Amino acid sequence: MNAIEQVFRSAGVSGRLHVADIDGGAEVAVGADEPVVLASVFKVPLVVELHRQADLGLLDLAERVRVPAEDRTPGPTGLSAMLDGAVLSLRDLAYLMMAVSDNTAADAVLARVGLGAVNAMLAGLGLPGTRVEHDCRGLFARMLADAGVSDMAALAEASTDPAVVARLRVLSPAHTNRGTPREMTRLLGMIWRDEAASPGSCAAIRRLMGLQVWPHRLSSGFPFDDVAVSGKTGTLATLRNEVGVVEYPDGGRYAVAVFTRSHGTAQNQPRADAAVGSAARIAIDHLRARTTAHI
Repeated sequence: MNAIEQVFRSAGVSGRLHVADIDGGAEVAVGADEPVVLASVFKVPLVVELHRQADLGLLDLAERVRVPAEDRTPGPTGLSAMLDGAVLSLRDLAYLMMAVSDNTAADAVLARVGLGAVNAMLAGLGLPGTRVEHDCRGLFARMLADAGVSDMAALAEASTDPAVVARLRVLSPAHTNRGTPREMTRLLGMIWRDEAASPGSCAAIRRLMGLQVWPHRLSSGFPFDDVAVSGKTGTLATLRNEVGVVEYPDGGRYAVAVFTRSHGTAQNQPRADAAVGSAARIAIDHLRARTTAHI
């Protein structure tokens, strides 16, 4: 849609989008089948596999996991930013990785369920374009190597240099956790229709996605008390993504996947963040107008 592409251009980003009516099947697509870098969006299939294994009795969500104080996966939130050792249940680790995108929590969950199991689940659900190549620690190790620096502070500074950004393999779908916008909305639809796992597990996943704290991307397009937005962001140098579901009081449910890459390398780009919500709003308004016209 030209209006969506104009939103992306005005924000200084290139964008890929897929929005689908979860119950009716109508869709809006902009580059929806092109491979994209998931960044922390990979935590959505991870939380699905966690709950599927719980459904099968392979693990107990109340199982306690020790997270030592030393050698944690880098990150600005949750356990990644905390200083003391902790013991949490798998269920609470899942909350942290979804609500505040805690990288240490995500790596602890992935270590428990297994990388191969996540990819086998994705293949089994008919999502061949979606694959998890590494955990968060592996992602950052690759970034440090490509940038030629030894610590995260130096990496943050180096990531504003266009020459460094051009070397980062994790910004290429071929070399990192990847998917497509269409496959992400398909997975969301399965979660919201109780098809990705048991009904109880899908409800638990929906709850976790509804607890995400970030209001600056998808939620920014829907500033209404009676519209519920559940989501999961993903962020890397120049990348600002979010997938989620927008639910209206009349029962309309829309799966959204927006993946953007900014042309500039500044870390603070509020227009790029807001473009995620603006593009999603245009797409959903279009779908809702079509629905109303057929009533």
